[in-house]
Amino acid sequence: MLRLLLCCWLVLCGGVALGQEKPAPAGASATTPAPKRQLQAVRTSTPPKLDGLLDEAVWQSAPIATKFTEQEPTPGRPEKYPTEVRVLYDDNAIYVGAIMHDMSQDSILRELSNRDNIGNSDWFGVFFDTYNDHLNGYEFIVTSGGVQVDLRQSPANGEDGSWNAVWDSRTALHGNDWVAELRIPYSAIRFSKATEQVWGLNFGRQRRASRQKFFWNEVKPQVSGFVNQWGELTGLRDLKPPLRLSLTPYVSTYVNHYPFNEQGKKNMSTSFNGGADVKWGINESFTLDATLVPDFGQVQSDNQVLNLSPFEVQYNENRAFFTEGTELFNKGNLFYSRRVGATPIGFGGVSGQLRVGARQADGTRQAGEFIVQNPGVTRLLNATKVSGRTSKGLGVGVFNAVSNDVYATVQDSTTGARRDVLTQPLSNYNIVVLDQSLKNNSYVSLINTNVTRAGATYDANVTSALFRLANKKNSYAVNGGVVYSNRRGKLFGKPDEVSDRDGYKYYVGFNKISGNFTWGMDHGIESHSYNPNDLGLLFGNNNISQSLYANYRIYKPFWKLNKLSTYASISHSLLERPTLYQDMGFYAGGNTTFTKNFLSVGLDFSANPVTRDYYDPRRAPLGRYYVRKPAGASLSGFISSDYRKKFAYDISGGVRLFAADGDRTGRRSMSLTLSPRYRVSNQLSFVYALSMERNQNQIGYAGGLDGSLPYDNGFLTTFGGDGADVLLGRRNVTTFTNTATGTYTFTNRMSFNIRLRHYVSNVHYRDFSRLHPDGLETPEPTYARNRDNTFNAFNIDAVYSWWFAPGSQVSIVWKNASASFFEANAATPLYFDNLNNTINTPHNNNVSIKVLYYLDYLALRPRRG
Repeated sequence: MLRLLLCCWLVLCGGVALGQEKPAPAGASATTPAPKRQLQAVRTSTPPKLDGLLDEAVWQSAPIATKFTEQEPTPGRPEKYPTEVRVLYDDNAIYVGAIMHDMSQDSILRELSNRDNIGNSDWFGVFFDTYNDHLNGYEFIVTSGGVQVDLRQSPANGEDGSWNAVWDSRTALHGNDWVAELRIPYSAIRFSKATEQVWGLNFGRQRRASRQKFFWNEVKPQVSGFVNQWGELTGLRDLKPPLRLSLTPYVSTYVNHYPFNEQGKKNMSTSFNGGADVKWGINESFTLDATLVPDFGQVQSDNQVLNLSPFEVQYNENRAFFTEGTELFNKGNLFYSRRVGATPIGFGGVSGQLRVGARQADGTRQAGEFIVQNPGVTRLLNATKVSGRTSKGLGVGVFNAVSNDVYATVQDSTTGARRDVLTQPLSNYNIVVLDQSLKNNSYVSLINTNVTRAGATYDANVTSALFRLANKKNSYAVNGGVVYSNRRGKLFGKPDEVSDRDGYKYYVGFNKISGNFTWGMDHGIESHSYNPNDLGLLFGNNNISQSLYANYRIYKPFWKLNKLSTYASISHSLLERPTLYQDMGFYAGGNTTFTKNFLSVGLDFSANPVTRDYYDPRRAPLGRYYVRKPAGASLSGFISSDYRKKFAYDISGGVRLFAADGDRTGRRSMSLTLSPRYRVSNQLSFVYALSMERNQNQIGYAGGLDGSLPYDNGFLTTFGGDGADVLLGRRNVTTFTNTATGTYTFTNRMSFNIRLRHYVSNVHYRDFSRLHPDGLETPEPTYARNRDNTFNAFNIDAVYSWWFAPGSQVSIVWKNASASFFEANAATPLYFDNLNNTINTPHNNNVSIKVLYYLDYLALRPRRG
């Protein structure tokens, strides 16, 4: 079957290639970058006024960049409605003025949205590669409604929208045209102090009404890379990098309410906080960012889920300091920023340190202790980033953060005496990155991460070397890396030495990276003792993996399609120690967008033989126990309608079927997501998403045995405790997620957003079995403990945000949260019962106001003369 599917995929790709794709014009190659165009910037002694008019004489004296080339949906086609761009500069900033001609004012779509969100709108953007290294760049985009978007380009993160800069812009409509005027201060970017400079440059434009995207210097989709396809900005002389020094102090106040309804405990609490973010340009290349006494209380709530897997849940990073300007620190995927300020390492061990109740010699009973408070997050004292890139292409990044001691409070039940239990010692988190850009979109990097904790608790260190080398034509590349992890010291609160003291990882890949047809192969090993998780994130080590993939894409419209992407891959993995088979799989699919209605559809297929899950049994060392998963195949797909229409929708779903494997029959999984959206006006929009997932007859780890429970006590002897056989359960897992979002944008600098999310997951166990070594399972029909459970999570995040000045913001946030976990007979599979439980569960309500004010030294310094 796999052979037949692979042949069909190759025939499809070959047939499309032979029958539909038109040859490139003589003398031109689709995989060769377009010639680099040049534009001269003009120095001005009088800065233009940002009013969207471009009527100053200095604008008329500047050369015009025009004749843009389409990239989507028809690459290589010249624009029909011209774009005209001019560039000026002075001692303080660079100015960009652009006129976008169109067929009529009705063709210029202008939805308002939050900052960094383009929405259903036209946009114009300017792109700078200030060191002209063809790898790293800045993007400044403004929509026709005046909404600002800024991004960074880097090999590590690609297009990173989390980066924010302080700059100014204005837009205006004039008849059938719209105008964008941008002022980008030198403090927002980094460049060398050479007397004469040449920057990489490109301009982009989107006509949303026709869903066309254009660039001044042609960007070919068949060519690997983006920054390397930009043109050049000349005429820059005597630029002096300014003293980049800014302070953004903040004050915030919180009112928190939780219905404890206990004597001596207040339901309402308040707090007042203050701190600051500091940005200092050490020199023309490097910048220091520091946050002092940070406050992250207003970030969006995490999407909590019920986790039945042996691995931790990876949550998104919503704290701005850890998302902005972190492209260097994300090299090699060794930095999981949620480790900084995470749950204390001793959080779950407090209950084991409580003094339990006991009967004294005189017959009286001494009461035990209970937990009064156990903080779930670590308070940061400060965090600092130093990053930049020299004129020789050497990127340097240093990150450091310090977290304070964290204590839980426990109380004696009789006397009321309290004592503190340390759950997290004073800790220092550090990352150092050296990244050298090379010719042909290549680089070499060295990364070191380190966690040092006070006291006898163990420390951790990880060092990695990475490389990517491409040929001169940028058609082939080899990439790879080697990582060494080291941990030394004792486990927190225990006399035992930490395990996984020394480990390693390496990987290498070879890829064809340009053209319609691309392919690649890779191989890697993560040793059984490799552990980067003190500052990174690795779900499972002890792995040998290899894969082969191939893609074929058509970028120009043909037949009734705008474009077509097809892909296939084969993967295989083993345990590293002992060397045992884990799994292999085949994956293939494709997606396309129709020409007339811009309906996007995709279809994916995957298949795998019998696999072995060595991680689910939770037994170390790996290799002795595994859960056998039958052979299976899945089919999934999606449909996404045209977002230009007021009403649009997304639908996705899939089904996975498993072969009968002995007494394992009827195993399957199904999922469906429906997400309609409605744009009432250019200011008001709603998005709703309903996700449903059903896993039937799933076999998995059912939990440990508890000797204090009568149902478990009798099985402890035969199972042998935690170090021996494993209890498995056959279960049905049903999950529903409802998310509703409403956004009202008052102006391009003021908005209100509310997001509601309700998540419920129910687990029902049908029967149980005992897992022996080597994957052998025997039924346990007499095991009668009810292990069913239900988890509910509910959140409301309502945010009012006003950017009242560049870099300055007022935000008012209301957060409502509740979570409940029911076991045994209290668990219920009925959705509306769970919704009722969620409503009646105590909710935490939090209202906060935060004010940030951006202070720039250049604006505050005394003026001479």
